[in-house]
Amino acid sequence: MSKKERPSFEEALKRLEEVVNQLEDESISLEKSIDLYEEGIKLSNICTETLEEAELRIKKVADEHADNNKE
Repeated sequence: MSKKERPSFEEALKRLEEVVNQLEDESISLEKSIDLYEEGIKLSNICTETLEEAELRIKKVADEHADNNKE
């Protein structure tokens, strides 16, 4: 995952699922596990931020709709 390119929510979630599946493999090394864990945290943060942004957008639209109905 490039620092310049931010994956979409769907891409990040899919990759996060892959990371989790790899972490469940007991045969991977500790070093690989740590690398995957770090990647998973970054992906989780991307997903959380994206969902928070979506929630704010939805709230804004709902508030605007409510204001328009008051008039």
